Amino acid sequence: MASFGLKVIRLALSGVAAVSPDAAGRAAFRLFATTPRRRPRTAKEKELFARSLGWMRQAQRVTLSFEGGSAVAHRFAARPCETFAGRILVVHGWGSRTAYLAALTEGLVAAGHEVVALDLPGHGASRGRTLTLPMAVRAIDAAWQRFGGFDYFCGHSFGGAALACAASGLVPSVPAHRPRRLVTIGSPSEMTWLFKDLGRLLKLGPRAQAALESHVERIAGAPLSAFDAANGAGRLGAPMLVLHAEDDKEVPALHARRYAAAGPNVTLDWANGLGHRRIVSAEPVIDRIVAFLAEDRRRLAA
Repeated sequence: MASFGLKVIRLALSGVAAVSPDAAGRAAFRLFATTPRRRPRTAKEKELFARSLGWMRQAQRVTLSFEGGSAVAHRFAARPCETFAGRILVVHGWGSRTAYLAALTEGLVAAGHEVVALDLPGHGASRGRTLTLPMAVRAIDAAWQRFGGFDYFCGHSFGGAALACAASGLVPSVPAHRPRRLVTIGSPSEMTWLFKDLGRLLKLGPRAQAALESHVERIAGAPLSAFDAANGAGRLGAPMLVLHAEDDKEVPALHARRYAAAGPNVTLDWANGLGHRRIVSAEPVIDRIVAFLAEDRRRLAA
């Protein structure tokens, strides 16, 4: 059953759409692009945040500026006593933050990696209350420039899709940045689905839905269909690991299957029973990521 707040929003948009479908489409986009409040909302989030505080204090914090916004990067240095395993960029999902990925970033550092983890605009330590896919890709570009590139990408949910788009150069005016390997965890494979789903949630009529999608395309500088991360992944050629749970209720498993069908460079591993959020902190998932990245070093050594 829809919440009272959602019912009010639907009613308001319906009224606006009766007068101006274009205005309703713009209003729907503003709702979509407005990021959630940063304070932990659930007992689980509070526990994760509290547990990560000591680990997060070990990171060097770097502010990255780019056209249209800024983001904060947290750099966790590789351990001096470990064999260096490469530099990896980690990006969280919508409504999340680097602190919630502490188990993942700790596991990667323990495996010898230098880890740079982004707080996307409007999330975590970053400023603002707005995030779009082009903004996320520009933040990734700024991180690439600041840290001298990355050997690997690893992203959860929206962050994985943004990294796949950045690697494929799908955002106009932002150069492609191709890592040697890419990992996505519970990530959407294309953006058209996202806005169709938003329209259904808000019960937009056909004209307001068309206005929403036109507004998105004006901001992004390309048709929605161009932001197909799965098609881009197939063209990359670089090995890609897709981790997903078939019981994921936020990003349907069909997205993982689309990635897997994109090309022989893509490997799909199911992490069933872990849903959309627990998957990113699960020890078997982290072990699989570490092993996948280690395959690259063995290949280079050979």
